[in-house]
Amino acid sequence: MPEGDILRRTATRLDAALAGRALLRADLRWPSAATVDLRGPLVLGTVAYGKHLLTRFSDGRTLHTHLRMDGSWRLARTGSTDATARSPQVRAVLANESWTAIGHLLGMLDVVATRDERQLIGHLGPDVLADDFVPGAGLDEALRRWAARGATPVGEVLLDQTVVAGIGTIYTAESLFAERIWPWEPADCVAAPAHLLQVARSLMQRAVVTGYPPGHVHGRLRRPCPRCGTPIAVGQARQPPMQRPVFYCPRCQGAP
Repeated sequence: MPEGDILRRTATRLDAALAGRALLRADLRWPSAATVDLRGPLVLGTVAYGKHLLTRFSDGRTLHTHLRMDGSWRLARTGSTDATARSPQVRAVLANESWTAIGHLLGMLDVVATRDERQLIGHLGPDVLADDFVPGAGLDEALRRWAARGATPVGEVLLDQTVVAGIGTIYTAESLFAERIWPWEPADCVAAPAHLLQVARSLMQRAVVTGYPPGHVHGRLRRPCPRCGTPIAVGQARQPPMQRPVFYCPRCQGAP
C-alpha cells in the first residue's frame, strides 16, 4: 500500500496540474458519486493526510480519495490519447484545458463538504509528515496514543493509523532496522518512541524529495543485511485478515 511519501508526491503533482483552475471535465466512476458534478468551481488544491488525499474546491466541497493497495493518480495532457481514460480500471477523471488527472483503481472515493472532512479522517492519528509533528502538538498526541497501546508489539503500533498516520510496512521495517529494534518488542518497552517516530519521519521526508524509499531490509528476504551480512528474515505483524509482513535482520534486531 502506498505510504505517506507517495501520497505527498501525488498531492504535489495534482496541485501543479489542477490547482487554481476550474475543471472542464469531472467524471466520477463511483456508485455513490456518479451524479456529482465538480465542474465550475476552482480547484483550491490537494493535500495529503496520512494515506488519504483531499482535493478541495472553492464551493466548499472536497473530493476524498484513498489509493488502498493498487490505486494511483496519473497525469496526461488534455487531448492526448491517454487522457481519454477509457480503461475499466479508471475510477475518476478530473481535467482542465491543460491536464487530465486519472484515478486508477482507487480504493475509496467520497465527495463531502470541506467542513465535514473530519468525518472521514478524524479517527486517524497525527500525520507523520505534518509541519507540526516534530516538535509540536502532533508528536505529543502520537506519543499519547502510543502509550495507550501498552505492550502491543512496536511493529503493530507503527502500522496503526490511529496512532500515527502515514507509516506502512516499508517505513515500519526501515525505521526499526535503523534503530536496531526487534519488531515484536512491546511498545511500552521501547526506550525512545519519540526518537523512533522522528526517524520514520526523516526517512519518509527524504523519499518525498528523492522518490526512493530506503531499501535496507524491506522486500529483501534472504538477502544479506547491509550491516552484518545476516540473511534478512520476514515475520508477521497483526492477526489475519489484517496481517502485514515485517522484514528485519535477526542479528541486528534480535529479540531482547
